[in-house]
This record gives sequence, structure tokens and C-alpha cells, in this order.
Amino acid sequence: MKKYRVLSLTDHSKHTKENSIYAILSNWAKHERCSEIFVASRGIKENEAFFNSKDLSRVTASRVEDDFSFDSRGKHFTRNCEEVLLSDFDIIFLRLPRPVSDSFLEGLKEQNGATIFVNDPIGIIECGSKEFLLNFPSLCPPIKLCKSKEEILSFCKDQENGTIVLKPLKEYGGRGITKIKGNIADDGKSIYQLSTYLKKIESELSESGLLAMKYLKNVTEGDKRLIVVGGTILAASLRMPPPNSWLCNVALGGHSVASKPTARELKIVEEINPLLAKNGILIYGVDTLMNDAGERVLSEINTLSIGGFPQAEKQSGRPIIKLTIDKILKYADERIN
Repeated sequence: MKKYRVLSLTDHSKHTKENSIYAILSNWAKHERCSEIFVASRGIKENEAFFNSKDLSRVTASRVEDDFSFDSRGKHFTRNCEEVLLSDFDIIFLRLPRPVSDSFLEGLKEQNGATIFVNDPIGIIECGSKEFLLNFPSLCPPIKLCKSKEEILSFCKDQENGTIVLKPLKEYGGRGITKIKGNIADDGKSIYQLSTYLKKIESELSESGLLAMKYLKNVTEGDKRLIVVGGTILAASLRMPPPNSWLCNVALGGHSVASKPTARELKIVEEINPLLAKNGILIYGVDTLMNDAGERVLSEINTLSIGGFPQAEKQSGRPIIKLTIDKILKYADERIN
């Protein structure tokens, strides 16, 4: 069977010891079907031109050795560096934290289109925006893409509780999510008069719009993250909001506990996976919330750099990382054949 040469793109300056890249790449490097793995970081000065889309054909990278693990100094990304051609690799494994520009992803695919990407850069652009949820209205809470304050106010009026949440299309980590109730806008950090808030987002509304979603009274039941690889849910965790908050994101003070997918969540993944797969998305995160009827509904899809693999493996006792690597290799085999 074919052995693969792999290049991973990341940014070690954003890493903590919990980052999944260390467990994934160190295990992958030992796999019998791995020829070698190199890793290139946005966090070193030699790669400024590459990550600013100046030349996406070559990058400075380091070979993944047996001791590849988190180091606060980032020694694994700066030692024994060499310039490599992206075209010399069979698989490019994207583990880049946001922000990542569309122009970078477009250029990466345009200049290296013959390479197998996990995930596909154009697929990340297409499926990573919150606007992508509009393809699955029956799986989501009531949603609408709003491009004017009139549309926001009308959507509020249509909801039985009169309360909605607005989400920027391309923000991440809970940034910019705002609850609208009556004349108040609450982003979890500050409270605004609605008129002040609507003026603040006026240009964003006209340029791209915001995704409006009905506010669910059961939001305190937690935001569940499903890790999906190749259409299979490999792990689930429930993220709970901090006291006196409605935002469940761990980065904003919530906490996470192990969980299991429900029959409804299995159905959600079954329905969304064909379109994601068509766009070259192999690994993704699905977030669900409890709706007012007590059923899990789709609230977000994440396609860029999904974390939590070693934590899920520890919580579940299942070989999550090995299963992930095997599914990537199967995906690569199918692309070649």
C-alpha cells in the first residue's frame, strides 16, 4: 500500500499543551503508511511571505520527529528547518487556527490543486461561514440571514419569545454573538441599547449580513460539540456556560464534560455530511443546542481546525486519534484511486 508524505500547516504561537496537533502528528509519523511528516508554522518569521499569500508553492518546515510535543519555546517548529515545495507532498493537513483569510485559502488551492487537502481550502470557505446553515433549515432553530435592521426587527417580532441571537458570518470562538431582547443587545460582555447596537453593526449588515437565530430558552442545557471524521461521530462533549451567562464557549469561561450523541444528532450528521463531503470536508465539528421542545438542533458547523482529539480519547477510552488517521488515509486512497 502507498506510503504518504504529509505536510501540516499550523501556527505554534497560538498553541497550548492541549492542542491536538501534537497527538495527531506524533502518532501519524509512526504509522506504517507514513513516509514522513513535515510541519510549517505561521509563527516563524521565515514564513511571513507564505502566510501572507505572496508565494504559496514553498514554505519553511521542520520534520516531525519522535519527540514532537508541546514546547512553550516552539523548538519543534524552528529546529532543523528547510524550505520545502508543497507539490512534493501527497497530503496537506490544515491545522491553522483562525483568523485565516479567504485569499490565502483560495491561493493555496489554486497553486497546489493536485495535492490532497484535509480539509479542502475552498470547502472551508464555502462550509465554514455560518451562512452555510441556511442549507439545513429543518435541522436548525428558526434562522434568517439579515442584511438590514428592519429584517432583524421583523425576525424578532416573528419569534414567540421575541428574543434572537445574531451571529457574524465568519467570526469564531463565540466572538460577536449578541442576544437581542426588547430594546437591549447583550454580547456576553457589554449591554447596549438596541438602537446603539444596530448603528454599530450597520456596515456589517449591508456588506455581508448577520445570521439571526431564535434564542432558545434551554441554552443553559449546554452546547454539545460533536467531532466528525469521514461522516462518523468519533466523540462528543457538552460545553456548559459559566454562572449567570448564556454563552457556552469554553474560551469565554464555560466548561466541558464528556457526552454521547443522541439519535437526533446522529440524524443531523447523516443529513449534513453528503454536502460537506462534496465540498472536500473530511474533519469537522458540529455544535448542537437544546430547543424549546427538548430536542437537539444544529447551531454551528466548524471546518477549519477542530480540536479536542486527545481529550476525547482520554474521556471515552476509544482510540480516537488512530481512527482519525486511518480515516484520513482511507480518504487519500479514494482520492488517488
